[in-house]
Amino acid sequence: MILTSFFAALGQIGDPRFRGVLLRGIALTIALLIGATTGFVWLIGTLTADSTTIPWVGEVTWLDDIVSWGSFFLFFGLSIFLMMPVASAITSMFLDEVAQAVEDKHYPNLPPAHNVPFGDAVVDTLNFLGVLVVANLLALILYVLFPPAALFIFWALNGLLLGREYFTLAAMRRMSRSEAKDLRKANSGTIWLAGTLMAIPLSVPLINLLIPIIGAATFTHIFHKLTGAAERGQTSSYR
Repeated sequence: MILTSFFAALGQIGDPRFRGVLLRGIALTIALLIGATTGFVWLIGTLTADSTTIPWVGEVTWLDDIVSWGSFFLFFGLSIFLMMPVASAITSMFLDEVAQAVEDKHYPNLPPAHNVPFGDAVVDTLNFLGVLVVANLLALILYVLFPPAALFIFWALNGLLLGREYFTLAAMRRMSRSEAKDLRKANSGTIWLAGTLMAIPLSVPLINLLIPIIGAATFTHIFHKLTGAAERGQTSSYR
């Protein structure tokens, strides 16, 4: 089921709505990271004195430049590391369009989906972004402690987070939040495994920017496959 859903999503990657969501997500991510880097460097420059007295050396005026440039490269490096989580979270604001494109093509007889208010979508995006960024930053400790397992930890962690987010997004178009949560819990292993499949390409630059789109499309298929089976007797919550 996971692979069938994944390849169905790949087969629709040329859809204009997929492309539009991708370009918007990338543009907003780059703008956010540039703004955050500029603001961080400005703050460091403001807090650093123009001149500093060093024992046995005397007064130096170049220390603030070193700190500012060092801060820039540090934040730039973090930006590269965080670009995928940030892009994933920001793009999730627009993934309803991806799910609708999937349903229009593969499930044309469905009734209209629930409209998630934009305010709720923004709140969910900010929550997801916070969890994603903090979890990946904390995971750096595990990468240092267990270097041989770093890649597998990255896949497992992001697979869990992406699976939860994208499945919930797909489910809430057709269910209440509580029903979506119950269905996610009932199929947690499948969802984590599918999320891990999404997380593996995160290690590949540029390709990883497609993951939010492919992930949303894949989990839309997975949701409909699970609820299709559910309609045959396991649950009646699908609308």
